[in-house]
Amino acid sequence: MAVGLGGTLPASLTDWGPAQLAAVIIAGYLVVGEPFVGATLHRRFESRLRADPAARRSFYRRLLVLEWGLSAVATVVWLAAPGIGPARVGLAWPRQWPGPGTLVICLALLALVAVSTRSLRSGALADRPGPARPGEGRHAEPPGRAALALLPRTRLERRLFAVVGVTAGVCEEWLYRGFFLAVVAALAPGLPAAVLVLVAAAGFGLAHAYQGVAGVLTTGVLGGVLAAVYLQTGSLLLPVVLHVVIDLRFLLVPSSALPATAR
Repeated sequence: MAVGLGGTLPASLTDWGPAQLAAVIIAGYLVVGEPFVGATLHRRFESRLRADPAARRSFYRRLLVLEWGLSAVATVVWLAAPGIGPARVGLAWPRQWPGPGTLVICLALLALVAVSTRSLRSGALADRPGPARPGEGRHAEPPGRAALALLPRTRLERRLFAVVGVTAGVCEEWLYRGFFLAVVAALAPGLPAAVLVLVAAAGFGLAHAYQGVAGVLTTGVLGGVLAAVYLQTGSLLLPVVLHVVIDLRFLLVPSSALPATAR
């Protein structure tokens, strides 16, 4: 992967000036703290879900506050860093299109997204009766249950979910690609682009630890692809658009096609 990083990402943490400690703390939180916070919040959400009809809407609102709040803090830290212009954290128009290899991977990813959406719409994950294995209830939990529990069912939930989807695309790309990779590159100057992509993939995957191993791997691959697009274009614009499209696809899935165990 040939990516020119010179003059794009900060070359040294000293470039951040007095903001460097705060930048490292936020980057550390994204990798170490966010998996625990996310798992805790999701566990509480699931415990309320069956008894409280407003649990999903309340969880959406909490996500909005957390993501915009953390993004605002990261923005303040970046603004306090001298000499770190917008282009050095991806806040610029794309300099070029991604390379052929990355474009092929993006197209393959979008194809998989389309297939998975069609599968969900068809009700492939709806509960089916069958013998339960020892330790399970009448129906085994469907794959990706934690993620499916987040999907909207009512009209109001769908409206809020649309806002959450756009928020995730904007805030998570800023935090995990623009801000986080700038700090990593400043902490370890000269890292190859491929290593930065792997670091971004690991950090983003861990942030979704509440979804289990499959969720970590899936979101990790997505995070790596979006990081490659960002590094090759020098802009967060395309990653944000891709991220939003991937999240909002769930609005195409009717609630009747979702498993009752996740409702």
